[in-house]
Amino acid sequence: MTSGAAVAVELGVVALILLAGVLLVAARRGGRRSARRSPGPPARAVPPGAETGAGAVPPSPGAAPPFTPSPASPSGPEAGHAGVDYPDPRAIKVGDTIECQGARSRVMGALYLSWQGNQWVEYLLDDGSRRDRWLSIETRPGSDGALHLEVLLWTRVPTQGMIPAKTTLTVEGVEFFPVERGTAAFRGEGVSMPERGLLDFADYRAADGRVLSFERLQGHRWRSFHAQPLPPGSITFHRRADLT
Repeated sequence: MTSGAAVAVELGVVALILLAGVLLVAARRGGRRSARRSPGPPARAVPPGAETGAGAVPPSPGAAPPFTPSPASPSGPEAGHAGVDYPDPRAIKVGDTIECQGARSRVMGALYLSWQGNQWVEYLLDDGSRRDRWLSIETRPGSDGALHLEVLLWTRVPTQGMIPAKTTLTVEGVEFFPVERGTAAFRGEGVSMPERGLLDFADYRAADGRVLSFERLQGHRWRSFHAQPLPPGSITFHRRADLT
């Protein structure tokens, strides 16, 4: 073999080695890019109810238990659509007469409240018994994400100077868990309160659905009420003009 041929062979070997090195580097870089584009391992789905098994975070002391609405009594009206299957209580106005739980009451006044984007109405009732009773009507999101109409009939309950603590309260042998508290803005109509103002409140709920609430005008003493959610269609009402 001549010296020229030997040089050519050596150059060919060097070229092959360089080409192999380039291909190896390119393959490694391509592998890294593919790894960046590839998604990570999918999140493991949690079967329904598994959150209550081993490894679940226990509820904090004093936290309210999950609320399951109490079913309507068998003799009560069936669930339906407000304004279609039964009168819509959101249409009640001051001066109307309502019938609820076998008693007739006059709507003497109202508080229109708002807090953190939520709005609700509390109607002052007079059933002739001189009891301090209110009817609250609010549209609230349920556990299914849909909006539900919540109607509560409130009765004053003596708490002997009890202050609404941030922990569990026991009233008349029933344990109530804190739900929410805050300060709502209100506008009054026909009530012995300022036309506008701020109302502090603290709400509690028992495992059976009963509700306990503390309210006070800022600068005044706390008042407490308890209530049970009313089944749909349990209220009928009449306009003042219809009764004359």
